[in-house]
Amino acid sequence: MRHQVAGYRLNRPHGHRRALRRNLITALFRHERIRTTQAKARSIRAEAEKLITKGKRGDLHARRQVAAVLNNPEVTRKVFEELAPRYATREGGYTRMLKLGPRQGDGAEMVILELV
Repeated sequence: MRHQVAGYRLNRPHGHRRALRRNLITALFRHERIRTTQAKARSIRAEAEKLITKGKRGDLHARRQVAAVLNNPEVTRKVFEELAPRYATREGGYTRMLKLGPRQGDGAEMVILELV
């Protein structure tokens, strides 16, 4: 039974999975739109939204928490100076997932994950 076991395993060991999530979230915030598989998008969506909510808090502790997840100081700055003010009046739901259909090679469901 998988009671209270959160997250997707994505057929990767823990360290690889953690690095993949960090890289995907960093790319999402840098480009504001990424094309990835549906499973990967679902695995990062909640964490990305929580980071934007921390950006809305704006204090030093929140900045350090966001910087601990993101791989790039410029992207961390972008979360606090551009993205957080953009969503200041929004209560949540900062991301949108658009389905693209199956990938040609292996049939994996592809989506576009973008910031609203």
